[in-house]
Amino acid sequence: MMTTAYKGTNKLITGIVFGVLTFWLFAQAMVNVIPAVQSDLGVSSSTLNIAISLTALFSGIFIVAAGGLADKLGRKKLTNIGLILSIIGSLCLVFATGSFLLIVGRIIQGISAACIMPATIALMKAYFEGAERQRALSYWSIGSWGGSGVCSLFGGAVATYLGWKWIFIFSIIFAVLALWLIKDTPESKAKQTGSSKFDVSGLIVFIITMLALNIFITQGDKLGWTNWVTIVLIAVAVVGAFAFIKVENGKENALIDFKLFKNMPYTGATISNFLLNAVAGTLVVANTYVQEGRGFTSFQSGMLSIGYLIVVLSMIRVGEKILQKVGAKKPMVWGTIFTLVGVGVMGLTFLPDLAYTVVVFIGFAVFGFGLGIYATPSTDTAVSNAPDEKIGAASGIYKMASSLGGAFGVAISATVYAVISENSGVHAAASGGIIANVIFAAIALISIIFLVPNNAGKSVAK
Repeated sequence: MMTTAYKGTNKLITGIVFGVLTFWLFAQAMVNVIPAVQSDLGVSSSTLNIAISLTALFSGIFIVAAGGLADKLGRKKLTNIGLILSIIGSLCLVFATGSFLLIVGRIIQGISAACIMPATIALMKAYFEGAERQRALSYWSIGSWGGSGVCSLFGGAVATYLGWKWIFIFSIIFAVLALWLIKDTPESKAKQTGSSKFDVSGLIVFIITMLALNIFITQGDKLGWTNWVTIVLIAVAVVGAFAFIKVENGKENALIDFKLFKNMPYTGATISNFLLNAVAGTLVVANTYVQEGRGFTSFQSGMLSIGYLIVVLSMIRVGEKILQKVGAKKPMVWGTIFTLVGVGVMGLTFLPDLAYTVVVFIGFAVFGFGLGIYATPSTDTAVSNAPDEKIGAASGIYKMASSLGGAFGVAISATVYAVISENSGVHAAASGGIIANVIFAAIALISIIFLVPNNAGKSVAK
């Protein structure tokens, strides 16, 4: 890594948080403005659902490649490229009059996030150390987890009072501010120790595999689970996954460096990060259910998650302090247990209206409490256990887990809800969708218990 006397500043942290918000708050706010966008642009619900999922999917697909490029070309440079792409993607949505610019804008936003997320984490490791790095990462987590928590409320409020396109006007403003705030930061690169050739073949196989799997999950019910197209899609996904692992393992310039997973703390943090981001499917299930089954408006459904927002933002710094006192494993375990409980109570759909509303509000708050405790210890575990020369690539894999976890969690939850709803009604569908997310959280808990050592994080928590 490039040596420099530069030390990270609050100005840099603020710029990075603004950059992270352009995805986690503004791009994800589309989740709760579906009716407004559909009415304004005249697009079908299926087209709109594809547009929503494309951002997280493309972010997950390209994030590892972007992390590797950040190491080679420069972490600041990739962050700037990501912010410029964010502005372009938002402009596409502001000027959209139909499905074309909507789809293009969402894809560009996904690629933008792929550039920003690993590059900004790498900048924080390069220019902050010890407790200061943990503090910086906690603010990064506030931008990420906090932004994802407020996106439903923010989207509903902006769509109701200003118009949904104002979401992306605000996004442009934040991206411009981020560019200005980080402009004086020195460049940071990894030392080049091997081949700099980019793994194009690995990226192509990875894209085909992920797209096939996503289409299988989201369209399998409509196509028919025994339809030849559906069967071909899952076959392509399975064969592609095996081929990717076999070809990439040991390749010098591999898209995903599987050697990183020999480090158990890193593996535990990454797997649990994937699964707890998959729990984001709860937002789709809960928002859809209270609107379809309980008669809520989009703004009212967004208000249910305000407890999540307040608690997750306040607990992220608390998670940082717990990390510094007892290490990473305990807060990761505690946070995952609270997340599991918070999500689980939302499945009590047999409760009457007022009681269920109260339960969902409390459930969201407990959900946010858990994620707030988990966030910084998990990120610090992943970052501190990655070698300096591969921090961009390692951060890329870690944040790929975030994006793909969110994309597939939402897709699986929405599919479970839709399938059960057709046969047994929305109340049973909501319970089924919530159970899927409880399973994600339970597996995340198991991965932390068995993979993250008890002393993780203690060496830097002084």
